[in-house]
Amino acid sequence: MRAYASVWRLRFQLGMQYRTAAFAGIATQLFFGFVFIMVYMAFYANGAKSATIDLPDLITYTWLQQIFLTLIMLWYRDNEIFGLIMSGNIAYELCRPCGIYGFWYAKLLGQRLAGATLRYLPLLPIVLVLPKPYRLGFPPSAASFALFLLALILGLFIVVGVSMLIYISVFWTLSPVGSTLMIAVAGEFFAGMVIPVPLMPGWLQNAVNFLPFRWTADFPFRVYSGHIPVREAAAGVAVQLGWVAILVAFGAWLLSRALRRTVIQGG
Repeated sequence: MRAYASVWRLRFQLGMQYRTAAFAGIATQLFFGFVFIMVYMAFYANGAKSATIDLPDLITYTWLQQIFLTLIMLWYRDNEIFGLIMSGNIAYELCRPCGIYGFWYAKLLGQRLAGATLRYLPLLPIVLVLPKPYRLGFPPSAASFALFLLALILGLFIVVGVSMLIYISVFWTLSPVGSTLMIAVAGEFFAGMVIPVPLMPGWLQNAVNFLPFRWTADFPFRVYSGHIPVREAAAGVAVQLGWVAILVAFGAWLLSRALRRTVIQGG
């Protein structure tokens, strides 16, 4: 575990150097946050009386989505890992005295946490002082906030677990384009990042509940606003733990299978 912790720390420190890119991202996320909020305000002003989520909760949902975008977006990619697989330099990874799955997993965790830290620290005070109705709301209780933090961390573990499947798929496809587009587009939709899950039809919400994606974004953000009550949130955290275990176990098995079939040519 010490080796994996070192990898996480080094990747986190490296990611914290990209401040200019983070500031550009902050401007982009503020812009899209206002655009989405204005769309929802128009939607609610014109007959969205049957919506199962209130507009203030939806505005909070939108800002949390923008603040923690680096933690939850599946199209965030590490081209270095793709390059190792496609170029054959994966041979160097096999020489490391630790498992490749844990090594890459820790690396991706550090990378995403660094990007999120650079963005949420400047964004949070801005969205907290905006005039109503654009302001980010506060959680209704300390328990909701604590469960939100736990759910957000577990959601990050799920996102990295799904991302690992994208990288592992390149052992067979030899190109990251197809798997990245398919999983990222589907994951973004089912996570509620295109249409919030409470605004989806009932039959679609039932389907979304059986997939891991909503547990990465929709669930923690609605726990924060109190739209998901504390008792239901505690049960949801247990579901998140189950998805983390499933994705890590399946990913580790799939990677070991891929490595057994890997042939590296050249010298």
